[in-house]
Amino acid sequence: MLNRRHLMAGAGTLAALLVATGLTSPALAQTTDIRFTLDWRFEGPAAGFLLAEDNGYFAEEGLNVTIDTGNGSVEAIPRVATGAYNMGFGDINSLIKFLDEDPTQNVKAVMMVYERPTFAVVGRKSLGVTEDPASLEGKTLGAPPPDGAFAQWPAFVEAAGIDTSEITIESIGFPVREPMLAQGDVDAVFGFAFSVILNLKANGVPDEDIATILMAENGLNLYGNAILVNTDFAAENPEAVQGVLRALAKGFADAVADPAAGAAAVLARNETLNLEIETERLEMANAMNIKTPYVVENGFGGIDPDRLAASIETLGISMGLQGNVTAEDVFDDSFLPPAEERMLP
Repeated sequence: MLNRRHLMAGAGTLAALLVATGLTSPALAQTTDIRFTLDWRFEGPAAGFLLAEDNGYFAEEGLNVTIDTGNGSVEAIPRVATGAYNMGFGDINSLIKFLDEDPTQNVKAVMMVYERPTFAVVGRKSLGVTEDPASLEGKTLGAPPPDGAFAQWPAFVEAAGIDTSEITIESIGFPVREPMLAQGDVDAVFGFAFSVILNLKANGVPDEDIATILMAENGLNLYGNAILVNTDFAAENPEAVQGVLRALAKGFADAVADPAAGAAAVLARNETLNLEIETERLEMANAMNIKTPYVVENGFGGIDPDRLAASIETLGISMGLQGNVTAEDVFDDSFLPPAEERMLP
């Protein structure tokens, strides 16, 4: 009969054999802790991140990922660049501006999530706003300073040919954005379409009174939010970064396949939300931004380098970039899983 010492010795021998033959799984290796910041709070579109955790995909990669909420898709960038977070989720266009101002910053995009940006100006028809960008002329627009959509206002103005001479921009906070629009204190607000529309409805504004101006449909051919990584962390932990992206590809596939389950994962972190609303919010993000025709054909997470280069040129004209960055400086696809592992259902 084998005693405990023999069993432990046998286990040690087996582990050594697995290491020698390269058959160890990530879960048998030492766990890597990763601090990850979202762009915003736990809402429907965050389901892909949360399902990667709940369904064990991070654990399968030997990762212990702590996911924190954020304060806007722009603020996620310095969080990652400074190393306060190892990885995060933020606006790639704001990242381009950030790196153009200081190319030495330690942050890069490694996986595209919103292949089409969800940037929008959302107003109320009863206040004179329609789906025509020109309807914003002469209006008062509410803008949270850290908002990714507001960051693209200069580029959108040029792309859509908007006369800003009689437009008033009022700085407002995220918590009062939709309530102010619902009360008529502003005529329209900047934000992510799927968030603003549903929050307006929750504030009593009917569907037929909501006018959504999507920047992507009015001349602004940019990318949206992407997975960011601190480049020092990536250099020291390349396998961990690859593991995060493998796990997220599975998590987002699950969120596309079963939005209700994705919304349930969100509500497990924020019980004040409504399951039906968050399911609808996730379905909107999947349809508008995540499972786009490009993604269906090419897989989730990658980019077209020529398109990214063209978007940098667009931002250069409208945002006064100094020309310090290229597409290669902004996006690194070397950590992505093969395309066949990134196809969405």
